[in-house]
This record gives sequence, C-alpha cells and structure tokens, in this order.
Amino acid sequence: MPIRQALQIARDAELDLVEVSPNATPPVCRVMDFGKFIYERAKKDREAKKAQTKIEVKEIRLRPKTNEAHRGFKVDDARRWLLQGHKVRVTIKFRGREMDYPEIALEDLKEIAADLADVSTVEQAPQMEGRTMLVVLAPVKGVSKKKEKGEQPSAEKAGVELSRNEAEAAN
Repeated sequence: MPIRQALQIARDAELDLVEVSPNATPPVCRVMDFGKFIYERAKKDREAKKAQTKIEVKEIRLRPKTNEAHRGFKVDDARRWLLQGHKVRVTIKFRGREMDYPEIALEDLKEIAADLADVSTVEQAPQMEGRTMLVVLAPVKGVSKKKEKGEQPSAEKAGVELSRNEAEAAN
C-alpha cells in the first residue's frame, strides 16, 4: 500500500509505522507501539543476562619449594572453588636456578591434578609460560554447589547421632 495510506492507518490507531525490512522489495513495515517494543526487548535482554552464568577463574600460586602442608591448604581452597563451579589456575613460579628443574613443578602440578581429579578435569595441560608453569582445572559437570550443600547436613546429623550414642554409652 502507499506510504501515505500506511501512515494514516498508524495515526488513526495512535501507533507508530515501523520499517521492519528495508531491503525487501517492497519494504516491509508494521504498525506498532514502538516504545512498548523497545521496552519489552530491553526486558528480555535483562532476563537473558540474569540467566547467564559467569565462570570465574581463581588462581593458586605456588613455588617449586612449597612444602606439602602449605600445598594442602591451597588444594583445599581449589577444591572448594571447583565445587562452587569456578575454574582454577594452578601456577608455579620459578626464580633463579629453579628454572633448571621444571620436572619438579611438573610433578607438583600432576599431583595437584590427581588430588582434585574427583571434582575437576584438566582443561589445559601443564605448560611453561616464561618463568611460570601452569595448569587450568575445570569443574566436573555433575559436581556442584547443590551436592556440596546436600552432603553437609547429613554429616552434621551423623555427628549429632554419634554424640547421642556417646552420651547414652556414658550413662
């Protein structure tokens, strides 16, 4: 239909005439409330943004001479982060002559990956980048926050039952 007629229909309906497909022959237009359309599209975008999951990459920094106890604390932190759904980058930084023995760091990274094998998969194999060697661990799909929360109350209940049994045994 002619443009003037389409504009007249839009004015009569108190709506806007919006060009939908300008490249088509003839161009396609629609009669709509353009402000409402923009508002609804922005609302959908906000909903989609809320639904997105943001994956953070947490980092553990070690040295080749880091002792077992300290590394254990770091591995526990990594386990907690992996259960929360974050990725973990384990970095071993070399200084001085430590660069001559990369196999020490490689062994440490493999041990850490083995310790966390139940909650993670190796996303990026151990590799050297300058004076650092790193590995990236990603959480396993089946393990999540919900499972971690689900296990805690049952452990607490077991602890309560044990203390009751101990109390009865003492009487």
